[in-house]
Amino acid sequence: MLRLAIQENRIEAGCDEAGRGCLAGPVCAAAVILPKKHGIIGLNDSKKLSKTKREKLRSQIEQKAIAWSVGMVWEKEIDQINILNASIKAMHIALAGLDKQPQFIAVDGNRFKPYNQIPHETIIKGDGKYLHIAAASVLAKTHRDDYMQALHDKFPIYNWQKNKGYPTIEHRNAVIKFGLSEHHRASFKTTDPQLKLWPKEKSL
Repeated sequence: MLRLAIQENRIEAGCDEAGRGCLAGPVCAAAVILPKKHGIIGLNDSKKLSKTKREKLRSQIEQKAIAWSVGMVWEKEIDQINILNASIKAMHIALAGLDKQPQFIAVDGNRFKPYNQIPHETIIKGDGKYLHIAAASVLAKTHRDDYMQALHDKFPIYNWQKNKGYPTIEHRNAVIKFGLSEHHRASFKTTDPQLKLWPKEKSL
């Protein structure tokens, strides 16, 4: 059973990202502050939920959260600062967009940069342990999927409506056949399924 928060007596935001391992499109992060009695049933790591369930939860989260926000960092900046730093920057953008400033930040994963001197804690697989991080994972995933669906309408050859920019064999073969689009991450290995997914992450 997922817990509400790490420090339930403080205003705490959960943060998570989506799209870190993609070959194309932005990395998207969300920050969510949930009330103690939020009434949202079925919250979990977005990867464990069906598309239909994610969409239903997204609607409830956006209606019932005390505050929520989404931030994106785009392909060219990912290439410039690397995917780790881009993921953290997207979380900072999401936090900056909250209508209410948190007193504590819970972050999925094991890497983060301090934000506005607000105390934080990183939690490995936090989206399967804490409700506000799970909520953030749902918002990050669904907002990014919507964006990739819109891109698919302009670039149907890559079938982003299905793979959402992730490195499927079909996606890699399309890159081999048609080349890179303006939305691909140039610093990522995009063609050989046996190659590493992303370049070595630089230090923070």
